[in-house]
Formats: sequence, structure tokens, C-alpha cells
Amino acid sequence: MNKIILFARLLRVSHWVKNLFLFIPLFFSGEIFNYSKVYLTSIGFLAFCIVASSIYILNDIKDLEFDKRHEEKSKRPIAAGKITKSTALILCVLLSIIGLSISFFLQLNFFFLLVAYFGINFFYSFGLKNISILDVILISCGFAIRIFAGGFLGDIYITEWLVIMVFLLSLFMAFAKRRDDVLIRNQNGTDIRLASKKYNLEFINTCISILAAIVILAYIMYTISPEVISRFHTDKLYFTSIFVITGILRYLQLTLVEENSSSPTKILFKDIFLQVTLIFWILAFYFIIYLNN
Repeated sequence: MNKIILFARLLRVSHWVKNLFLFIPLFFSGEIFNYSKVYLTSIGFLAFCIVASSIYILNDIKDLEFDKRHEEKSKRPIAAGKITKSTALILCVLLSIIGLSISFFLQLNFFFLLVAYFGINFFYSFGLKNISILDVILISCGFAIRIFAGGFLGDIYITEWLVIMVFLLSLFMAFAKRRDDVLIRNQNGTDIRLASKKYNLEFINTCISILAAIVILAYIMYTISPEVISRFHTDKLYFTSIFVITGILRYLQLTLVEENSSSPTKILFKDIFLQVTLIFWILAFYFIIYLNN
């Protein structure tokens, strides 16, 4: 049982929640109950999770020395010495082959996107993550790729508003995560990652504040756009903005007041306020586009 938990931590199974972004096109298009599309997207979700885990392992191998200096990351299986680098590397190669093979037989466009995702993250791990600003841009591109991947699997047209919102939201959270690195450097003088040398609290706080405002504005513009109103036959979607605003404000509070932004995934799993806000947003959106038409 301990080995299962160990390998689950190596694969970062808890981070697979990020790949649920593949289902966003289905939800926003009103197709979440189209079972054939949900089935294909579910297989794609599995393939994406497998490839993402291979990237996590590769990144842990490359970041080994930096992770040893981090209070939380030093507990990861490779940094803690519980899994050898050679074993991890073999598993990384196997997972990437399996995941990409599944995607190839599933849908060709999805395969190309997954290859692009793997390629971006490969070069990210081997140096691009050390370039400030570019590091967070590439992370956000990964989430945009997930949206397009879900669109191809569900045969759904992806609007520019959806891509903009997801990209900006992920950029917002990426900068919030970098803020945690800067706080650690300010406390003990140690840089967790090389890109952190080009960041300081004033710059990151400014970026976070700007992005938070733009994300909220982009969502409101999405809900009142003529295209969306015409597609869903309702002009009531703007009501759901209250939950988006509440969620963004709560994340800002966690980041700037409680100084807790090291892992968006952990925040989502632990913060009840955010969980309740997300549930209410889903229910409101669901009621308006699925039950009120």
C-alpha cells in the first residue's frame, strides 16, 4: 500500500484535476450529457493524465537539487530518495509512450496537440522555465491546449472568449504560485527556481491584480456577447459572474493576505470557500443553459 501511495505521489495523481479542463468545451457548449462525446473526452482525459505524469516525473528529475531546498517539495519521492532517478526515468518514458499511443488511435488532431503539450513541457523542463515571464506564459499555454484538445474530441468550436478566459485565469494562478517562491527567497535567501530571481513582490502583486481584473472583465464580456446569447437563447448568463468575482477575490485573499498560493491544486482541495463558490457557479451555469431552455 505504501508503494501505491509513493507512486501516486510520483505521478502527482492529485494534479490530474487540471486535465478536467478538457471537459470545459462540453460544459460550455451544452453537450455535457452527450454520452458519446463524454466517452471520447474521458479517454482523452486518461491519455492527457498519463502524459502529464510523465512530464511531472521529468520535471522532478531535473529539479532534484532545487526541490531538496524546498520544505514541501523535498518530500517528493525522488527528492526524498525513495525512488531512484533511473527508475523514475524509465517510468517517464513508458508513460509518455503509452499516453501518446492512446491519443494517436483516439483522434489525430488530439494527438498533435498532446505532442505539442509534451514538447512545450519538455523544453520547459530543460531550460525555458528559467526564463522569467516566459515560464508562466508556457504554463498558461498548457491550459489553452487542454481547451483545444477538448474541443477536438467533442467536435466543438472553441470561441476566442473561452480561450482568453482560460489562458488569463491560468496565468493569474501561475503568478500567484511564483509569489510563493519569492516569499521563500525573502525568508531564507534561497531561490527555489532560477526564474524567481527576476521576480519581486511588487511586480507579482501588480501582475496578479491586473490579471484578476481582466479575467473578471473577460468573463462578463463572454456572458453578454451576442454570440453566446444567441447560442444559449438566454441573456441571463451574466448572473453567474457573481461566483467568478467571488472566487477570484477569495484566491486574491489567499494569495495576498494569507500568503498561501504554493499549489492551486492543494488550495482547491482544501479551501471550502472556493469549493462552495465553484459548486454554486456550476449549478448556476447548469440551470441557465441546461434547465432553463
